[in-house]
Amino acid sequence: MMASKGEIWVVDLNPQKRRNEVGKVRPAMIVQSDVLNHEGAYPNIIVMPLTTVLIDKAEPLRLRITRRGNLKKDSDLLIGQIRAIDRSRLIEKVETPDVGEMRTVRRFLDEILD
Repeated sequence: MMASKGEIWVVDLNPQKRRNEVGKVRPAMIVQSDVLNHEGAYPNIIVMPLTTVLIDKAEPLRLRITRRGNLKKDSDLLIGQIRAIDRSRLIEKVETPDVGEMRTVRRFLDEILD
């Protein structure tokens, strides 16, 4: 499966190691560079999970992604839960965020990693 940066995929985040980690099969955004995504030699992919448990005004740790296409519910992108998973955990492509959302993701990542 060829995933690209910014795409939202259904991924399997099980098993969950700790209660504060996100688990389950759920949508997640690919945040890794396409150089690594498309090269094929790198076995992992870096993602940020989404949740339908919405919390207003939780920026920069969350970004609201509105429902559209195959993303059936409004969701919060959990920017503070970024993690690497094996590519075999990718199940299917769901949606692609717009350019403005990707700019905001980058800005929020810069804020929490500064």
